Amino acid sequence: MHPHAFAHLRAALQTHVDQGLLPGAVALVHHQGRTVLHEAVGAQRPGAGAPAMAPDTVFRIYSMTKPIASLAALMLMEEGRLLLSHPVSHYLPAFAGQRVYDEATGTTAPVQREATVHDLLRHTAGLSYAWEAGTVPDQYRAARVGSRRHSNAELVAALGPLPLVHQPGSCWEYSRATDVLGAVLEVVEGESLGTLLKRRILEPLGMHDTGFSVLPHRLADLAEPFARDPQTGAEVALIDVSAPPAFESAGGGLVSTASDYARFLQLMLGQGTVQGPDGHTIRLASRATVGFMTADHLGNIPTAGDILPAGYGFGLGVAVRKATGLASSPGSAGTYSWSGLGGTFFLVDPAEDLFAILLTQAPGQLRTLCELYPALVYAAL
Repeated sequence: MHPHAFAHLRAALQTHVDQGLLPGAVALVHHQGRTVLHEAVGAQRPGAGAPAMAPDTVFRIYSMTKPIASLAALMLMEEGRLLLSHPVSHYLPAFAGQRVYDEATGTTAPVQREATVHDLLRHTAGLSYAWEAGTVPDQYRAARVGSRRHSNAELVAALGPLPLVHQPGSCWEYSRATDVLGAVLEVVEGESLGTLLKRRILEPLGMHDTGFSVLPHRLADLAEPFARDPQTGAEVALIDVSAPPAFESAGGGLVSTASDYARFLQLMLGQGTVQGPDGHTIRLASRATVGFMTADHLGNIPTAGDILPAGYGFGLGVAVRKATGLASSPGSAGTYSWSGLGGTFFLVDPAEDLFAILLTQAPGQLRTLCELYPALVYAAL
């Protein structure tokens, strides 16, 4: 990459800061085996006298937790301890006997087939995030599904008996499925999700700033959003990560840094292997398993909502680009990516030997950044 290749990227992020759209941001780009950009702009949090954003600032990464938890599930699959074709109820009895709600008739019907672990991984289990209005979302809210005070076992006890919004396997809808997967992992491993992710992925990769809460000595380095969205005026409330939570959310609970998440993406780009801090090769998954995880698992299954962009399918925890065209920002077929509600995004492009990470805490800017950032990264090639 040319030395001036990232001039547009730097300028665009600085403009967002200058316009008061983001307090600050950290950008990292890794290309052909080396980190070619790792820079911070703006401030770590709003307000006069706030420290400058730093390359190692800590962020809530929300749904960028999903690929890490999904890889953990596939590592158990590799060991023969988790079958993706098994019904969820095989591991979580609260999911037995599920029924599907019909909005037109106001009645429920039995599932035509049980949701499987595979359905959890690809968001085809008939679950929802209950962001909109409706009978089933109201039941989610009444049962306090996703409460930070619930453990994963308590989440499952609350969610399992509720009706589904789709027949399993019939529709992609972004949902609590990865949180349920976290509960499955706890049952299989017999330990908390935080403990097993640390033991199996975070520690081996040297991701020491990644976890379900910020380490006490790093609390001063946590990025914070504006109290109100600068464009809508709506209150912004991100999760409290200052102390270990009851709810270790596989779908959205981790904090991390650009350097830490880069370690995970190096592993993914390296098809399951990466050079460790001591120079030894670390292998967490096979080449075939990473290929399986990052392939499209939807085919012709329809998608609900507008979370998944045009031109994309979905793998196991990541969106998967199906063609160079169709989407509204550049990228190669086979690129996989995902974002986090707080304002974070990553992409991995195996064809270009490239990955890129953008970390902010600006939820209202997420959609814009998910389109803007790839355009700025690919402009440097």
